[in-house]
Amino acid sequence: MIGRLRGVLSQRTDERVVLDVGGVGYLVAVTPRTLADLPGIGEEVVLHTHLHVREDQLALFGFETSEDKELFGLLLGVSGVGPKVALAILATMTPEQLRVAVVSDDTAALTSVPGIGKRSAEKLMVELRPKMDVISERSSSSGPIAEVREALVGLGYAPDEIRGTLASMPHDLSVEELLKRSLQELGRAQ
Repeated sequence: MIGRLRGVLSQRTDERVVLDVGGVGYLVAVTPRTLADLPGIGEEVVLHTHLHVREDQLALFGFETSEDKELFGLLLGVSGVGPKVALAILATMTPEQLRVAVVSDDTAALTSVPGIGKRSAEKLMVELRPKMDVISERSSSSGPIAEVREALVGLGYAPDEIRGTLASMPHDLSVEELLKRSLQELGRAQ
């Protein structure tokens, strides 16, 4: 198993990099967020990697942090989630944003990921909750974070702005307090 690579960045595309390690070029799939944080061509890079083995293919997936790599492994453990969907989730959401979505039962956050519909998002929530050791009090329809998300969408804020703001909020606040703090945070960002 290849768990980590340290080498010189020799090529980069929109979705992959080639890392030269001791004269061997490893083709590694990465998220746009990881790609943006990498240094320039010719500089040394360290990537935490997951080797995905199938009958017809060996594929390396690289992450800037071990937390991203562990979350990728958890996502692969969910039935119906392959490497492409897991990578799309990590490209769209940070690990903290995913945890917030799971805690608050916010399926709308997961449906913003390309390739995930409402039913898939609900299935992901059910399967991820015990794997992430998340203890949440589920309301009958949705959690406070989901309600605040809907309110912010109604006010015209972009999904990326909303995700970033809600990820930094404490989970034990009322809907009113969450909305108030979110609006303050979004106001400061502009």
